[in-house]
Amino acid sequence: MSAVWDFADFDDHEHIHMFRDRASGLTAVIAVHSTHLGPGAGGVRYWHYPQRAAAITDALRLSRGMSYKNAMAGLPMGGGKGVILADEGAAKTPELLAAFGRAVESLGGAYVTAEDVGMSDADMVAISKHTKHVSGLPVASGAAGGDPGPLTALGVYLGIKAAIKQGLGADSARDVRVAIQGVGSVGGGVARRLAAEGAKLTLADVNLARAKELAEELGADLADSAAIMEIEADVLSPNALGAILTERSIEKLRVPIVAGGANNQLATAADGQRIHDRGITYAPDYVINAGGIINVALEYLGHGSRDEVESRIHLIPGRLAEIWAESKASGTPASAVADRMAQKLIGRG
Repeated sequence: MSAVWDFADFDDHEHIHMFRDRASGLTAVIAVHSTHLGPGAGGVRYWHYPQRAAAITDALRLSRGMSYKNAMAGLPMGGGKGVILADEGAAKTPELLAAFGRAVESLGGAYVTAEDVGMSDADMVAISKHTKHVSGLPVASGAAGGDPGPLTALGVYLGIKAAIKQGLGADSARDVRVAIQGVGSVGGGVARRLAAEGAKLTLADVNLARAKELAEELGADLADSAAIMEIEADVLSPNALGAILTERSIEKLRVPIVAGGANNQLATAADGQRIHDRGITYAPDYVINAGGIINVALEYLGHGSRDEVESRIHLIPGRLAEIWAESKASGTPASAVADRMAQKLIGRG
């Protein structure tokens, strides 16, 4: 296997750490992309990877995305990400979570962890027994912190509304056809908000039972998780895993807008140009999905109420509008505009 510096997604990361604890079975990667603005903050993902190199790639890509996300959200935090490699079919154990907590603590505050795919707020509580560098813990009513999913969903919903205004010239989501890929904590929250406004939804999820239950609740249509990428609609909202916008899939898109909460939606930087060339309004993922990190960052920093969190999340549409305006003026893809803005903020412009 190539050295980590030779990975295509290595981007002058400051720290990349591999952890192995035989007693608990922990195998993990923690990547810290930048601490220019503050400690590298980003959730930990519990996921099964057929090849271990894919876990390193995920950590590299996600940590860079967190640098950009935190910078664009105006947070005094850098970017980092943790990945725990899950054996297929294996369950998380208290011992494994404890080992990961010790791994985080060993970095001395360079990385602050939180909840991500495959993890829960209860897992964060278990991890917090072994490190103080953790956020997303249960909090009192009205305080910043807790489960980031609903706050991410709020930001994505507001971002979709901004994209509808930008791409369709409409002030409301009423009767707008939205295809949602992934209806977990984030996608499900987005779906409920859009349904309440009168949007016409088509839902898909690898967990068919979950998608079917939500479709029945909201009166939405159902689609296959892969087929939804080719459905004719007004908005495609990816809210599952990343790298779904490829040269091939972009050619088959039948929507004027792509706006969703999934991280790293573009498989490569060139795919941002491809979306732009098709005239599709694209909401850069790390801008639209910043609601969750705003919530847990303010919790970790020890200030901010839920009202403060939500007021910051309501700034997301304005940031997107700024990106789209610059994209239109310069002829540069929205993804590249956002990257340049973020790079400047982290001292790499």
